[in-house]
Amino acid sequence: MKKIVIVGASSGIGFQVAADFARAGWRVGMAARRLEPMQAIKDQYPDHVEIASIDVTAPDAPQRFADLIEAIDGMDTLLFCSGTGFTDPELDDARIVNTLEVNVVGFARIVAEAYKYFRATASVEQGQIAVITSVAATKGLGIAASYSASKRFQVQFINSLEQLAYTQQVNVAFTDIRPGFVRTPILRDDRSYPMIMSVAEAAKLVERAVVARKRVAVIDSRWRIVAGLWSLIPQRLWRHVNVNFN
Repeated sequence: MKKIVIVGASSGIGFQVAADFARAGWRVGMAARRLEPMQAIKDQYPDHVEIASIDVTAPDAPQRFADLIEAIDGMDTLLFCSGTGFTDPELDDARIVNTLEVNVVGFARIVAEAYKYFRATASVEQGQIAVITSVAATKGLGIAASYSASKRFQVQFINSLEQLAYTQQVNVAFTDIRPGFVRTPILRDDRSYPMIMSVAEAAKLVERAVVARKRVAVIDSRWRIVAGLWSLIPQRLWRHVNVNFN
């Protein structure tokens, strides 16, 4: 039986993926700050699901994460979905700090703990660290500077861990999943967003990337084209591009 821990599982993509994998017979550890939404999945699949309240910004997050791994008798895959972000052209200090605490400090804390777990346990069976980054990591987006930069950090962090794993001979695969806009609570209801996907659509693509152990998965095909074009634009030209969402 496959075993997955999903951090950021109380809503959005993480919640849907947890429900789908539990339905498919996986052993699922669900983690988020709020227990109540996850309890519904545990009640539906009591033999397959364990839940834990974990605030990734709290110092005790690594221990709570380790306890959840133990509760499902081990881990084959970590899927990190937790995240926050804002369009913030005014560069509000509180928003910047909150974004970096969750998307950088909290992210690094949990992913590093997962890496150390696989370093200690993954021998014959390969472990997997899968993370939801973003197409926003492709280029710096002025309208969402801290979010864009935090997602770039996530990409480079797992790239660095992949090199470390090779050096230390740790049997772990990395999956970088980069969605475009998904209709989750992180988006404002009073704005329209281009090429937006439903949670159900995005979750299916995330699940395929996890099961196939893809190294990088840009979802969906439309955003794959956009991100590819963005990556070709040099910074001296990119700085003149007005990326805005109304």
